Amino acid sequence: MAEIELRTAPADFRFPTTNQSRHCFTRYIEFHRCLAAKGEESGECNKFAKYYRSLCPGEWPQRIRKQHMNEEDKRREEEATKC
Repeated sequence: MAEIELRTAPADFRFPTTNQSRHCFTRYIEFHRCLAAKGEESGECNKFAKYYRSLCPGEWPQRIRKQHMNEEDKRREEEATKC
């Protein structure tokens, strides 16, 4: 039977403290930027997905996505009222 190797995201000099919430958020954003730039079919973004999934508690990515969607909706409403 093959051994399973467990890894987490590599150390990042931008986040030297033990609180990794900002690191989680940044890795999540990097993953989605990669998808936007290279497409969902590209396997190059998988490492960012692994990073944010290993750093973020289970419900955080959903909360981040919901917050982002709410901000986008507000921005669109503001742009629509300017016209």
